[in-house]
Amino acid sequence: MTTSQPIRPDLGLVRELKELGGDSFKRCAQCATCSIACDLSGADGDFPRTKVLWAQWGLKDRLLPSLDPWLCYYCGKCSERCPRKAEPGETLMTLRRWLTSRYDWTGISRLLYRSWKAELLVLFFVALTTALGFLGYGFAYGDIHQYDGPRAFLSSSFVHRFDWAMAGVLVLLLGMSAARMWWFTMVKNAPLKAPLASYLRQLYLLPLHFITQRRFAGCDTRRPWVVHLVLMLSYVTLFTLIMFFLHDMQAGPEIRWKVHVFGYAASIGLLGTVTFAIRGRLAKRDEQYRHSHESDWFFLTLLAVVATTGVAQHVLHRTGHAEAANIIYVVHLAFVVPMLLLEVPFGKWSHMIYRPLAVFFDGVRRDARARDQASAVGGGTAARAV
Repeated sequence: MTTSQPIRPDLGLVRELKELGGDSFKRCAQCATCSIACDLSGADGDFPRTKVLWAQWGLKDRLLPSLDPWLCYYCGKCSERCPRKAEPGETLMTLRRWLTSRYDWTGISRLLYRSWKAELLVLFFVALTTALGFLGYGFAYGDIHQYDGPRAFLSSSFVHRFDWAMAGVLVLLLGMSAARMWWFTMVKNAPLKAPLASYLRQLYLLPLHFITQRRFAGCDTRRPWVVHLVLMLSYVTLFTLIMFFLHDMQAGPEIRWKVHVFGYAASIGLLGTVTFAIRGRLAKRDEQYRHSHESDWFFLTLLAVVATTGVAQHVLHRTGHAEAANIIYVVHLAFVVPMLLLEVPFGKWSHMIYRPLAVFFDGVRRDARARDQASAVGGGTAARAV
């Protein structure tokens, strides 16, 4: 007679999750109140409590292939109603940090999440290097008193080429992390291998949820979804304008309304939502803002500085203060680069990619499972007929 081996908790993972901001999950008694409270919990009612249990036991092999942490948008209802203050919403947030560090093969994400001092040092180094690089280029090839034109301190053509090079690096880093996410969740240890047809049938979910954050809209509290949607769309709009319409954005001092109207709307949306989030984290009245990891503050601070300096350099240029506009432009770019090359692939901005991917992969799983079950039923019916 064989006996089953006892499940032993991985204390290393438990300690790691504590370092990433989660420790309250130890209080969970599996009462399922969080699953009842969650608007996104499925019919089986195991979300999010099962993931909290796995965190308690340090079950890496079950957590790594799981998509559920990404299917949570942290509305806070589960944590608010938990009778033991186990903070299931914050636990899933911690798991998202842990998963991000696992998808990232470079180890940078793990370093930044585990040490705010290391993150601050890396951000400062990248920002300083960027500022010195742009200042060196500007003084070598341009005039500090010229914002636009042949002798511009930072010409739009040069910045445009730099932006595209940076975008290439960004796509490469995100692509490798997304590929590792796919491998861990859809291939390695997957109980059912999804065929290509399932991926193609569910492909529409990827752009749909990236643009609309539609799953978040399923939460009973709509305000967090609206704030999240405006923030994401504002950022994507500004990124698109900079990548494809930088010449029109930088030309002046006249205002080119065909592009600037979108820039104004996106800037207002970005500044408004960042201000709302910072106030929420300071007040700590709403559950989703009650706990703040150091990375949350770096994320919000970078957004605030980038948005503020972007508006400032635009106003200074349009009012004829070219030298001041160039200086602020250098400061702006000095913070844009670490935000894009650190926060997007290795920090909280990566959620913008992982969440729609998780919804897409979840749809692929469901499609493959449904068709596999239909095939089994059809095969059984045929066998009985014979």
